[in-house]
Amino acid sequence: MKTETPGTVPADGAIAGAVAGGVVESVLYPIDTIKTRLQAAHGGGKIVLKGLYSGLYGNLAGVLPASALFVGVYEPVKKKLLETFPDNLSALAHLSAGAIAGAVSSIVRVPTEVVKQRMQTGQFATAPNAVHMIISREGFRGLYAGYGSFLLRDLPFDAIQFCIYEQLRMGYKLAARRELNDPENAIIGAFAGAITGAVTTPLDVIKTRLMIQGSTKQYKGICDCVRAIMREEGSHVFLKGIGPRVLWIGIGGSIFFGVLEKTKQVLSQGRMGIRNCDSPNENRIDRK
Repeated sequence: MKTETPGTVPADGAIAGAVAGGVVESVLYPIDTIKTRLQAAHGGGKIVLKGLYSGLYGNLAGVLPASALFVGVYEPVKKKLLETFPDNLSALAHLSAGAIAGAVSSIVRVPTEVVKQRMQTGQFATAPNAVHMIISREGFRGLYAGYGSFLLRDLPFDAIQFCIYEQLRMGYKLAARRELNDPENAIIGAFAGAITGAVTTPLDVIKTRLMIQGSTKQYKGICDCVRAIMREEGSHVFLKGIGPRVLWIGIGGSIFFGVLEKTKQVLSQGRMGIRNCDSPNENRIDRK
């Protein structure tokens, strides 16, 4: 017997995703900036700690719709796959739903990530200026620099993180025989985020290098980037920024899933409250 609760209304999922994504981005942006600068630095270069919120507002303009799109796609796809797959393949359903939602939302997420990381490394002062200069120098496809590496990192990331989270929730609910409370959702989210963040750090390093290189084209692609890093800096560079990344994504997972579940719950209760308020009126009309 499946342990999933009834599917979330798509609009509720999208709203909850936007709220959760916005909260996480606002709270943890400085850690992400430090991580990006660590990964972008070559050799023993100094890490600048000024302007840790550089590009936040411009990034939120992309994060909100991207997060809404991700969860808005994930919830109905997950529901459909869970109905289609046998019970013992629920993990595959969650993996697939996460990957599909990640692929769809990448249309918005990649340009947002490119602009954010260029600003975090001090290349541009504002998001509008970054977009204008990237397009004028590199063309529209400059906004999708490192798209392949982004998918290489984020599709496994989304699939693994949501699979771990959903499977842990299902197991916990079976053991506890009740719905999870807010702290429990947050703790499971932190665990899922930290594990996924650590596993995907090498992919994140490659993605960062490709996205920030701009028109210099230091690397010709993913394979060339890997070879160049191995040759010039050593394999240890693939774990550069793993501390901030695990911290950032672990805390981020806690906040994101905690806020996501709470927002979905509030929206669902609000919708039920509206229906309950409407019912007496309907009954009075019927009796007339």
